[in-house]
Amino acid sequence: MNSLQTHQVRTLLLFAMAAAILAGACLLHAGDIRTVATVVPLSGGEKDADASAVPARTPFTRDQVLDSIAQSLVSHFNLEGDLQIDLLRAWAPPARLASAWEMQVIEFPTVVASSMILRCRVIADHAPVADATLVVRAQLWRDAWSTRQPLTMGATFDPSLLEARKIDLLRERDALPAAVGDRSYVFSRAVQPGRLLTWRDIARRPLVKKGDLVEVSASEGALIVTMKALAMENGAQGDTVTVRNPESRKDFAAMVIDENRVQVRF
Repeated sequence: MNSLQTHQVRTLLLFAMAAAILAGACLLHAGDIRTVATVVPLSGGEKDADASAVPARTPFTRDQVLDSIAQSLVSHFNLEGDLQIDLLRAWAPPARLASAWEMQVIEFPTVVASSMILRCRVIADHAPVADATLVVRAQLWRDAWSTRQPLTMGATFDPSLLEARKIDLLRERDALPAAVGDRSYVFSRAVQPGRLLTWRDIARRPLVKKGDLVEVSASEGALIVTMKALAMENGAQGDTVTVRNPESRKDFAAMVIDENRVQVRF
């Protein structure tokens, strides 16, 4: 092959390589265009249409009424436990529809009870619609202490002698909630097993007992004076008891602060 032919072949090869490079660049550019087209965001109109969705308008159901009243009672009376209520009469909802409903209690009874009459106001979309008088039946379920073994008068409160039982505290009003009770209490009387424990069955453990000598401290600023006195009555922590000066025989009041210790405040 002479030099002319060699030059022609080389020229053809270079031309073919250039054509291939140009074709690949075109394909890559077309692919970029297609990819960009697939990720175009939603138009502003579509976004606005989605954001402006309006909540559904519905009637005021019985379940909504009960839930709204229960929340009001729990908040007003600061109730602990599971409050369950029911209407004693059939519920006739307002004829209109609304996006948000509320049954606002405007007159509460003096105390929460198993049966109550409530003055209420129906609120639809934050505007008053009508007033209503509702009669409700209520139950307040909560754990209370029940005795497993006989309890001895004067014994220190011991939860191992008891068990928790779920009861309706609106019917068993004297029952002692299981959240109450520690070693600062004693059993104030003997109690048979299988009975619900009541508030009358416990008392605060006396730290000062009638007839015992107690230490009295009195302070004013940095000055502290102590003396002995005779307790004239029993007292638990925080109680105010009468004590007697054994020398002057004068009685005065002091607050129980610890075992056989009382304090006078000026």
